[in-house]
Amino acid sequence: MTGPSAPGRPRSRPIWDRWGRLRIASRQPAQPKVRTAVVTDSAAGLPADWLAEAEAAPWFETVPLSVLAGEEIFADGPEAEAALGIALAAGRPVKTSRPAPGVFERIYRDLERRGFAAIASIHLSGALSGTVDAARLAAEKVGIPVHVLDTRTAGLAQGFAVQSAAAAARAGEAPDAVLAVAREALAGAEVRFFLPSLEQLRRGGRIGAAASWVGTMLSIKPLLAIRDGQIVPIERIRSAARAIPRLVDLSVRDARTRAQPRLAVHYFGNRSEADAIAGQLGEALGGDADVVVSPLPGSLAAHTGVGVLAVVVTEARRGSDSPLTGAPFGRLST
Repeated sequence: MTGPSAPGRPRSRPIWDRWGRLRIASRQPAQPKVRTAVVTDSAAGLPADWLAEAEAAPWFETVPLSVLAGEEIFADGPEAEAALGIALAAGRPVKTSRPAPGVFERIYRDLERRGFAAIASIHLSGALSGTVDAARLAAEKVGIPVHVLDTRTAGLAQGFAVQSAAAAARAGEAPDAVLAVAREALAGAEVRFFLPSLEQLRRGGRIGAAASWVGTMLSIKPLLAIRDGQIVPIERIRSAARAIPRLVDLSVRDARTRAQPRLAVHYFGNRSEADAIAGQLGEALGGDADVVVSPLPGSLAAHTGVGVLAVVVTEARRGSDSPLTGAPFGRLST
């Protein structure tokens, strides 16, 4: 009698082929056990198809921010985006709010009950939102380690880091390794964007160093960026006809400095312009770059207003593939 097979080794069983000859077939080795759960927030702007598959996994959770459009409160998502567009067009007040610490605590405790050893919680810049603070407060109340990472950015600059972390978690990596790949994805990531007006940023209190431009906002079309977690002005341009080509030019120049550039174009209420920019980026880069087109989450669009165009430029890392199977998605567009 033979003993049990060694742990981790594929088990073999005899199979007789159609001619009666014995052959040995090995079962596929089991997928690595996920030890580290990944949590993020809706400001990551993850593509809808990737997000739907990720949220089907027991080790991935997204916490929505709240959007106040007029008199109604919505969880960040398609319904919030639709209501936000109507409210902005009508001139009604719009606001956002962070998730309560209790929301994070419930999610963390649920992941603890599911048996995960640790959690990597990856969030919107703490200089733009109190979301990361709420996550830190909740992390102190659960029984497993919760590693909270302030990405110091937003949109798919944050989202690409989340995708990389999810890929590492799916591969069975320990928390330190999951966080390391997220930080690697964040390193050097650039977010540049065009706004038709600074007014919505001013109302939402997110204008930062661009505040000095408010007095001249009727005569300029600003280009801005997120640097070290905050919104900063980078160029004053006199018209949208010049500002958008300049945004493309800066993004192409940046992408050409990277071995494997990966880009995203965010928009709100102007999909056709985003598609045009994505086409220009792809053409300028010879089709080698992965360009994602995705709407700006409502939690961010509430502060930018309608007509925003943002370009994220970073280095391609693992993680754009399927969060469940590892199969590549290819180019993504939502």
